[in-house]
Amino acid sequence: MHLALFDLDNTLLSGDSDHAWGDYLCKRGIINQQAYQARNDKFYQDYLTGTLDDAAYLNFSLEILGRTEMAKLDEWRSDFMRDCINQLMLPMAIKLLAKHSAIGDKLVIITATNRFITAPIAKLLRVETLIATECEIKNGRYTGRSTDISCFREGKVKRLNHWLKKSGYNLEGSYFYSDSINDLPLLKQVTHPVAVDPDHNLRAEAERHNWPIITLRNS
Repeated sequence: MHLALFDLDNTLLSGDSDHAWGDYLCKRGIINQQAYQARNDKFYQDYLTGTLDDAAYLNFSLEILGRTEMAKLDEWRSDFMRDCINQLMLPMAIKLLAKHSAIGDKLVIITATNRFITAPIAKLLRVETLIATECEIKNGRYTGRSTDISCFREGKVKRLNHWLKKSGYNLEGSYFYSDSINDLPLLKQVTHPVAVDPDHNLRAEAERHNWPIITLRNS
């Protein structure tokens, strides 16, 4: 059994779930749209160019969790899944997951986006193992802070290595599918790196290393 690792945003989905969550909160009037949207868009552009200050972004994006009751968060997330995430699902991505599953590979989604947002998406995609940025919970509610190492850039490699030690899996024969230059550290670790609808910088790296470049978008 080999590992088939998948980035989530703009890889298995046709958009970014974390950014979409911010848009959802603005459109629902839950947070001030003018103030939030500008910062959210700036962080997203920094992510796309590989210059994101991850600590600053987490403080920004998780703050809403820390000041909201769990029941209300669950309600918002259910609406978000229905109104936003369902529209980002890619039939070709589901077929790719099924292809790896059919040959006995272990499916893993590994994403920088936090578990609050991504856990129901992984469930929808029928992927049992999710490695994501973790949200701290104390006394039955979120604190608005993250825990463990952020699952971003080199942190994604560290989080994966920690999981490998606990699970007994290894990277021999492994695949990793990603769209982002931010995932270059992990792409260099696996046996079969695959660029999926890559950003400009990752496309250049993939061409330099002769890595496969594929699309999961509908033609």
